Amino acid sequence: MSEDSEKYWYNLTTGKVERGFESPAIDRAGPFDTAEEAANAPELIKQRSAQWAADDAREDD
Repeated sequence: MSEDSEKYWYNLTTGKVERGFESPAIDRAGPFDTAEEAANAPELIKQRSAQWAADDAREDD
């Protein structure tokens, strides 16, 4: 069993926090060390996406 199988994941389809590999990989974001971190995944994804977009825009200049 891998270490990630004991971590927490955010299910992008259901919006629920899961522990281990409960759902197919395509539906999961993570891994996270705690359930609280996993529950914050949508905000974290939004922040990272905005940062990547800003980085790409700077590279295009």
